[in-house]
Amino acid sequence: MHQTRFVFIALLAAAARLPAQQPGARQPSAYEELQTFSAVLNHIRVNYIDSVTYTQLVRAAIDGVMQALDPHSRFESHADRDKAGKLDRGELAVTGLVLEDVDGAPSVLTVMSKSPADKAGIQPGDRLALVNDTTVAGLDVRALELRLAGDKGSKVRLCFERGPRLEPDTFSVTLKREYVKIPSVSIVRLAAPVTGYVRLDQFGEKAAREVHDALKRLRGQGATQFILDLRRNPGGAVFAAVELASEFFPKNTVVFRTRGRKKDVDTTFVTKRDGEFSTAPLIVLIDGGSASAAEALAASLQDHDRALLLGRRSFGKALMQTAFLTPSGDIVWLTVGRVITPSGRFIQRRYRGLRSEEYRAFGGVAGAGEDTLETFRTDNGRTVRGGGGIAPDVELPRPAPVPVWWSAAADSGLDDALADSIALTLPATSAARTDWMNARAEWDTRLVNPFLERVRSRFHVAAQPDSLLAARIGRNLALRVAEVRWGPDARDEFLVRNDPDVHAAADHFGRLRELLSGPK
Repeated sequence: MHQTRFVFIALLAAAARLPAQQPGARQPSAYEELQTFSAVLNHIRVNYIDSVTYTQLVRAAIDGVMQALDPHSRFESHADRDKAGKLDRGELAVTGLVLEDVDGAPSVLTVMSKSPADKAGIQPGDRLALVNDTTVAGLDVRALELRLAGDKGSKVRLCFERGPRLEPDTFSVTLKREYVKIPSVSIVRLAAPVTGYVRLDQFGEKAAREVHDALKRLRGQGATQFILDLRRNPGGAVFAAVELASEFFPKNTVVFRTRGRKKDVDTTFVTKRDGEFSTAPLIVLIDGGSASAAEALAASLQDHDRALLLGRRSFGKALMQTAFLTPSGDIVWLTVGRVITPSGRFIQRRYRGLRSEEYRAFGGVAGAGEDTLETFRTDNGRTVRGGGGIAPDVELPRPAPVPVWWSAAADSGLDDALADSIALTLPATSAARTDWMNARAEWDTRLVNPFLERVRSRFHVAAQPDSLLAARIGRNLALRVAEVRWGPDARDEFLVRNDPDVHAAADHFGRLRELLSGPK
């Protein structure tokens, strides 16, 4: 009976794809539709060239149903659920990839900092094609992430596509799985004498507490204004976003609303207390990897004119999923609601009627929403629009794209080998560390030029980067030197001091009040 229900749902999904019947034509009953689909199943069982079980057919039907709904609804088997529990508890080693699945075409949404994937040079937007020489087309993204997890030290070979879909560049990397324990907050530093910087990588259960502690620590060091970095933050627990918003707003401020077909989904989420940092000047960094709960928080800060948003358009995920347990112990994750910002915006990017490559191409792109023509007003009367993610108040240049030869060099260890050799020549003193942080000419001479020469020799490519890409290569190699020679704290200092987006954010505090004010 359980199988029959899923088969019937699959039939309805299949029927929805067919051309509409002429007006006045009799609609087949549910029983007739089920009979037709059962007949198809029986024909497959009896006459198909290969032996196929009902279990295989039903699972294929379920997968088809999920793909027919939206990019975020999914089916999770009992076995996958058990493995997911181990993954969530940190009992499995991972590659560090966060994937986005659109019609069975997995794409890298973000890469965990300091993970094997990060070290191998994999970039957001890269498309995963093969895992250990096996195609992953059609696989659910959650199942794929579970497949990428395993025992510590075990290896997995991945093949990626990068660039235009019709003529992509391809490259392969071999990653050694590692335990990647990622706290929600990864970096806490002073970016300037009175400017504190907090990098929030994900919305884990303790995200609000970690950010609160970070802000208090920075305030104790003299910070009176703050940069909250949500770049490459894929989201996480919704309640964590609400709790974190309470740090920056007075009590009972609307953070977001949810709206669905069923009334019990309709909820308004508000802050529960007066925030300790509700009046501190705040700038938030976002980009195309900022999604879900990260977008909910950023949108509320923008709608209430509480913070200035800098960076690039966010990902555009504003659909809420709920897990439903089946009698067999499997789980169906269904989208049950839309997340609406305080001003009334729906920032989900388009997915209806789009092929997978079209949906992916719209990520972080202006005009990608269901409706971007309607305008909304912030509390101060500034104009904002819905759909296709969140447009920052101040748009910053996109980072120079990473060519395939750079990723190939990273996978081979060529970049680390060069940086490590230079690190060993530097004194371990604090003075040498300070000098290295801004030694851009030395980076070019000792790192960038030798690196490019080795790439050309080993991979037989031109490797002629423009100035932006050369600067990015220099920063990456110099970062490795800082970490190897002076440790993780030096790495974090380097990241903050040499990040163009952080510099831009710090420069905007002087105009913060002006930029957040409404029409004159």
